[in-house]
Amino acid sequence: MAESLEIIGNSKEEKYQSLLPQIKSLLGGESDMIANMANICAALKYGFNYLWVGFYLIKENQLVLGPFQGPIACTRINMGKGVCGTAWKNNETIIVDDVDQFPGHIACSSLSKSEIVLPIYNTQNEIIGVLDIDSECYQSFDNIDKLYLNQIIELL
Repeated sequence: MAESLEIIGNSKEEKYQSLLPQIKSLLGGESDMIANMANICAALKYGFNYLWVGFYLIKENQLVLGPFQGPIACTRINMGKGVCGTAWKNNETIIVDDVDQFPGHIACSSLSKSEIVLPIYNTQNEIIGVLDIDSECYQSFDNIDKLYLNQIIELL
C-alpha cells in the first residue's frame, strides 16, 4: 500500500494523469467502498489543495455526508437543494464557477467560491451518491476535471 502520492506535472491534466494510476493502485485490493472514498478524498485534497473534497451518499431519500477532507460540512441535503441535491435530482455533473450565483446554494463554508458535483453510480447504473469538490477560487473547475473525476469515481 502506498504511503504517499507523487503529483507530477504543471497543468491540471498532467496532475490528473499522474494521480489517476496512483489512486487506482491505492484502491486495488480494497473492496470497502467507504475506505476507498476516504482515500480518494485525501488524494484529491492533497493533489490539488482544494478547500473541500467529499462524498454524500443517498440514504432514506437524502444525501448524507460520507467520507470527506476539509472543514466541517452539511450533514444532510435534500433532493433538489443546493448544488449536490440538484446534481442528484438531475442525474448530471454540475460545474459552478461562482457559487453565489447558483440559486439555492447551500453555503457550508463562506470560503467556497466554485464547485463541481458528480453523480456516483452502482454496478446497476443507479445513482447512489455524489462527489462534491469546493475551491476557494472562482472558476476552478472545467471539463478536464469532469473527465478525470469521472474516471476516478468509476474506480469505486
